[in-house]
Amino acid sequence: MSLIVPRLAAGAFELRRWERADLPLLEEASTDAYIPLVTTVPPVYSETEGEAFVRRQWARAENATGYPFVIVRRRDARAVGMIGLWLRELPEGRATLGYWIAPSCRGEGAAAAALTAVTAWAFDELGIPRLQLLAEPWNEASIRTAERAGYVREGVLRSWQEVGGERRDMVMYGQVRRPPG
Repeated sequence: MSLIVPRLAAGAFELRRWERADLPLLEEASTDAYIPLVTTVPPVYSETEGEAFVRRQWARAENATGYPFVIVRRRDARAVGMIGLWLRELPEGRATLGYWIAPSCRGEGAAAAALTAVTAWAFDELGIPRLQLLAEPWNEASIRTAERAGYVREGVLRSWQEVGGERRDMVMYGQVRRPPG
């Protein structure tokens, strides 16, 4: 079964499927010290690596493992970041979100707008009972984004994930779909 990545409105932003035209976004993201450590963004950009990244995003939808979205600023159609809804744990009634914003586009509210839009869509259209995301305790921007979108801090998962060759603590944030009525 293949998934269709829809277009979603997100305030001053729009979410859509990845395109080859988004390679400049990947090039900038690869220069960030953190994004390549916690994602599959290539740490050293080349057009070949960028195209491979885009193909991986398409494959995630084709293999029904997730919905990878590009976050696009409406006023100038510039791709500014990514948000993904990952379905690996869907059989257990939960999905995980992850997001990043290119360094030159931070501080515009893109991540919070995207997270709010994908959360509403995942609850209302997909009927997923629980959504969750992880952030390192020091990542105040990601934590603010989660809280702005209505996520609740649930606790610290000690030594949860390997980042840059070492085990790191992660803060778990979650949101639960309210039953209709």
